[in-house]
Amino acid sequence: MSQTLPAPAASPRAIVPVLAFAGIVAALMQTLVVPLIGDLPQLLGTTATDATWVITATLLAAAVVTPVSGRLGDLYGKRPVMLGCTALLVVGSVVCATASSVVPMIVGRAFQGAAMGLIPLGISVMRDLLPPERLGSSIALMSASLGIGGALGLPAAAAVAEYGSWRGLFWGAAVLALVVAFLVHRFLPRPG
Repeated sequence: MSQTLPAPAASPRAIVPVLAFAGIVAALMQTLVVPLIGDLPQLLGTTATDATWVITATLLAAAVVTPVSGRLGDLYGKRPVMLGCTALLVVGSVVCATASSVVPMIVGRAFQGAAMGLIPLGISVMRDLLPPERLGSSIALMSASLGIGGALGLPAAAAVAEYGSWRGLFWGAAVLALVVAFLVHRFLPRPG
């Protein structure tokens, strides 16, 4: 007979860094391919016009998924929807890392854009779990994760693209998404 251990209690000290990191990783996806813009037509064997969809698909998916993920979080629980967003991010990153043409890359980038749902869900989780005196600064940090992720994404992506394989950008994104999924699974409480 196996005994199931209860989930650890959510600690405000762990919740804020986990959610901020999730926000940074999600925002990182928005600028991940910017250093590759000029090379995308050659890398993917397509036209410059079609290659722009690699960036547009991410932004479009983020615009659609952000409000939808909030509603799904209200209906089915924020933690499961956050894990779903990270799953889409992993799948999208792997699809992009293995893509050899523009269509799979666009599909993968759309999945990566779906990760932006992590940010409003993270803010909502903070409102549910944090004491009022910590809420303002924690939401400010979560909101700042948008800028931090974008700011970190450009130089990091440029360095990887310059000194390594462009596919490494997406394998790295998949690893970061797995780390986010583990942290969300480990530190956010299960719905009660």
